[in-house]
Amino acid sequence: MRIAILADIHGNLPAFEAALAHACGLGVDQFIIAGDLVNGAPDSRQCWQLAQSLQCPILRGNHERYVFDLDEPHAPLLWHTERFAPVHWTASQFSPEERQALRALPLSLRLPEAPDVLFVHASLRRDNDALAAYTPESELTAMFPESHEALIVRGHEHWCQVRLWGERAIVTAGSVGWTLDESQPTAQYLLIERRGHRWQFQHQAVPYAIDLTVQRFHATGYLQAAGPMARLMLREIATASPQIVPFLRAYERWIQQAPLSLSEGIERFFQIY
Repeated sequence: MRIAILADIHGNLPAFEAALAHACGLGVDQFIIAGDLVNGAPDSRQCWQLAQSLQCPILRGNHERYVFDLDEPHAPLLWHTERFAPVHWTASQFSPEERQALRALPLSLRLPEAPDVLFVHASLRRDNDALAAYTPESELTAMFPESHEALIVRGHEHWCQVRLWGERAIVTAGSVGWTLDESQPTAQYLLIERRGHRWQFQHQAVPYAIDLTVQRFHATGYLQAAGPMARLMLREIATASPQIVPFLRAYERWIQQAPLSLSEGIERFFQIY
């Protein structure tokens, strides 16, 4: 059995289409969308529709939560600031019924035909847990309570990773639509295949027409409507390098020294970096 796990598509339709075409060429038996299908690039609704047409399991990530929880009373105040303008734009592309469908997505998946594999977006505990090579084993136990699968497949981090946990493996699939490995923009996904009594896995990196994604930022009006943070998202996707977190760290330092708008801060960041 051969399964393709596509995570962190983030509204990047050209990357999504490239990954699907590549996986189909490899004779995949099953697709799984491992969360963060939406929000990032402009085509979140189109990616949602394409994913539904596959009739495959779709997991919920933290960016789905941003979209369906945006107008809820418990939403953090930060979500109503300019920093979250891209999420507001994304949410406006979905009907109330579609946003509820995002809410109803499961957080984890176990397949009867793959009982020794657990699929999540980030962890069983939260949809935004970070996992690194140095994460303590005690923290892994808290992230994956009462799980005994030999293979755990996840997304969330936007780069490929393998973490050994005793005789088990936690494999991060990489990002289809928003790679951050500082090489080149590729549509990354994970292929796992059952051979005998064990699962083998292989990370895939597929070139795609990044210029089409960049064009969509402009043609849809997203770049203008979603405000300064959309500029950072575009730069991050186009360069496959971290921009948002370095900017926010710098911006927090700068506003402690003098008033500075978000737009002014991004202009300063672009001049320096």
